Amino acid sequence: MTVYVLPLLGGMLLGLSAVLLLIVNGRIAGISGIVGGLLAGRNTAASAAFVIGLLTGPLLYAKAFGHLPAIAVSTSWPAVLPAGLLVGIGTRMGSGCTSGHGILGLARFSKRSLAGTVTFLISGMIAATIVGAFR
Repeated sequence: MTVYVLPLLGGMLLGLSAVLLLIVNGRIAGISGIVGGLLAGRNTAASAAFVIGLLTGPLLYAKAFGHLPAIAVSTSWPAVLPAGLLVGIGTRMGSGCTSGHGILGLARFSKRSLAGTVTFLISGMIAATIVGAFR
């Protein structure tokens, strides 16, 4: 049961930060939109603060627990890079990413976000099944 405590707390913090961003700034906490806005020069202070917060999160974790969480990437970089590119293309095609649609879009009862989130989940299941079949 204790293995679920940190992921549960992380999810609660993510939800809390998304709600606070919406209430305080009136902005959706979609990472693709925030980073895209930062790169385009829109909302630079707010976007930069959000991205800096994301990047310093692991440092705060390391400070609190004395180590970084163990992360194992079992895929080669030549496979990771095109996958990341495809995710970026998908977020543009879907008008947002899983954090924007899945967290706040669903909370706002957005039909577009429901369709996007269902598509993300089904695509992930299909991809995992295909990759698992070739291992």
